Amino acid sequence: MLKKERYNNFINHFEENMPIAETELSYENPFQLLVAVVLSAQCTDKRVNIVTKTLFQHFPTAEHLAATTFEELFPYIRSISYPNNKTKHLIGLGKMLVNDFNSEVPSTVEELVRLPGVGRKTANVITSVVWNQPNMAVDTHVFRVSKRLGLVPLNAKTPLEVEKQLIKNIPSQYVHKAHHWLILHGRYVCLARKPKCEECTITHFCRFFEKSNKLKISTSKTE
Repeated sequence: MLKKERYNNFINHFEENMPIAETELSYENPFQLLVAVVLSAQCTDKRVNIVTKTLFQHFPTAEHLAATTFEELFPYIRSISYPNNKTKHLIGLGKMLVNDFNSEVPSTVEELVRLPGVGRKTANVITSVVWNQPNMAVDTHVFRVSKRLGLVPLNAKTPLEVEKQLIKNIPSQYVHKAHHWLILHGRYVCLARKPKCEECTITHFCRFFEKSNKLKISTSKTE
């Protein structure tokens, strides 16, 4: 199957079956989403949502984060992965938002990556989710699923390589949704260790499934 066909099948399937695709992080404004995404690095959205429910009651704005101390903030996020670093990042993030951005979350990737704890992936999430910009955040799910489906080459070694391939081949109006399509499919169906191919509805254009089936047929013939 040609790459163009895979992309067309991918977009058509999810546009029909998941026309509304959104982040599973709970937030009410760009500031809350930014904090939640920073906390979500190597941590589940479920855990982050539990933590931020209380966190945002006590630290609802950038000003609150900027004015707090490590000792005051740490207890609220201690159950999150890497709490020491993330506590420092959030305080630094709050101060920079107040001092450099008039307490507003910037709307460009270039500005966002200046913030403590914010890398390209986080910046892409914020610009995509908040402003529907055609930016593709590549986490472990996007990296894995896009390769398995055959949307990107297997030899793509970095998230940036995968990001560039996806941006190049997905029409801009679908990019912000495609990010969530890949994440949600990877989170609930195309699992890392044991993908649920028997439950999957897109095996007809999945390169991983094609190769798995060919291997099974080849093995059965030699037995």
